[in-house]
Amino acid sequence: MVRVKSRYLLCEINVTDRNRLFLLTEKDIYLAVKEAVARIHGDYGTAMCSTRFCVKYLNAQTGMVFLRFPKMGYKLLWSALPFITSIGTRSQKTPCFLNCLHVGGTVRTCQKFLIHYNKQQLHRMLPSCKNEEDEKQVRKAILSCSVVQGAYEDEPDDGDEEA
Repeated sequence: MVRVKSRYLLCEINVTDRNRLFLLTEKDIYLAVKEAVARIHGDYGTAMCSTRFCVKYLNAQTGMVFLRFPKMGYKLLWSALPFITSIGTRSQKTPCFLNCLHVGGTVRTCQKFLIHYNKQQLHRMLPSCKNEEDEKQVRKAILSCSVVQGAYEDEPDDGDEEA
């Protein structure tokens, strides 16, 4: 028995109007990535995208998304991400682009990176605080950034799958 290996891409969805993020769904992102891969890499890219590609997680408030690709073709699919200029939502298109922040072998490593990334962003916000109350809230948010042991145990890691 052979373990099926995947790669997880942590991407940030950048839009001009933050309210448009709430309109996005996992299916919309899936279709936009699949369409970009088909446009850039043709039939071969479409075939690579059709096996084991999925959107594992989408946070509409922060615009963070986890994409899972098969290990053997993730670079091919990753190269198509810069060509996504808009994502179709219901009856309208949301202009945006995907910024890939991290590539990991498991969801857990991507989560750890995301916590570290958010902590860095909060540290960058600290000097721009205007009053003592804002600074206090940012410091509290920095202290609350941590991985709780066992917090993600109920989610499957996809490492147990067999081919």
